[in-house]
Amino acid sequence: MRVFACPRCAAWVEFEDLVCLLCGTALAYTPSLDEMLASDGQVLCRLRDRISCNWIAWPGGSEHECLSCRLSTERPDGDDPVAISQLAVAEYAKRRLVRQLVHLGLPVERREGDDGLAFVLKSPAGGEQVRTGHANGVITINLMEANDARREELRIRLGERYRTMLGHARHEIGHYYWQVLVDGTHRSPGFRDLFGDERQDYGSALASHYGGEGSTDWAAEHISQYATMHPWEDFAETFAHYLHIADALETTAAVGVSVNGPTGVAQPLAGSIRSAGLADIAAKSMLQVLAEWHGFSLAMNAVNRSMGEPDLYPFVITPAIAHKLAFVHDLVRQPG
Repeated sequence: MRVFACPRCAAWVEFEDLVCLLCGTALAYTPSLDEMLASDGQVLCRLRDRISCNWIAWPGGSEHECLSCRLSTERPDGDDPVAISQLAVAEYAKRRLVRQLVHLGLPVERREGDDGLAFVLKSPAGGEQVRTGHANGVITINLMEANDARREELRIRLGERYRTMLGHARHEIGHYYWQVLVDGTHRSPGFRDLFGDERQDYGSALASHYGGEGSTDWAAEHISQYATMHPWEDFAETFAHYLHIADALETTAAVGVSVNGPTGVAQPLAGSIRSAGLADIAAKSMLQVLAEWHGFSLAMNAVNRSMGEPDLYPFVITPAIAHKLAFVHDLVRQPG
């Protein structure tokens, strides 16, 4: 995302900061301006002290919660420090998600009755099973995913390349936007041409995916093996990757990172990879976006390998996947 500055001393402050570390100014983020303000005189989110939410309260909201927190219709009660720490991690990811959705111009409507968006953030209790997922605008997040060790164990057991709380949020919101922007619209035929017919039985697809060995010939057409399960999951996985790419390219543009290379090798490779970031992804075609992303993904993976870490973006975007990303890109640019 973009870079933020302290409103008093202009020092670099992070999106999640409550206080400027240089001058001590208490900070508050306002999504309507996409700016960091001094908290003096602002009506602050009531969850600031509980989960370190640094947003201002949503104007006109009687509960004094911010745009992001007011989307949570269920969260842990009481003062259990473990539950609160898990909630803080989940809401941290959700604030990043909500900021990006607003920045991209996507509709973020609080659920009222049977319409809109809601987040249920809960941990299993008393033998209850909590499944992360989406159903008719309600996104459920199992807060146990905030435990790094447990999440990594699941990632390895499920054979996933990537698993984060922000990734979960981006995937599940993809299901919501399919329902709002694709289902029953003129976009449905184009969706089915690329992703498949979503009218196939989801329960059977789920049982087949987890009950069998799973697809091994998937990389040419799908961004992940999980995307092979059902067209809904293919779209949600693709949507999540679109948000990954958009946010990372906005960040590189904001901090002034550029990629030129490789160097020291013969043509045609020398200087063939140039990336400069994208502050406004809507201004470019998906082909241009992916041209910028190619250089950065290679560079970021190289940096991670230099630190002995796995690739930051361990995925390959094939032509088929690029067409699916282009469908999402057009959807985001013209959501109406």
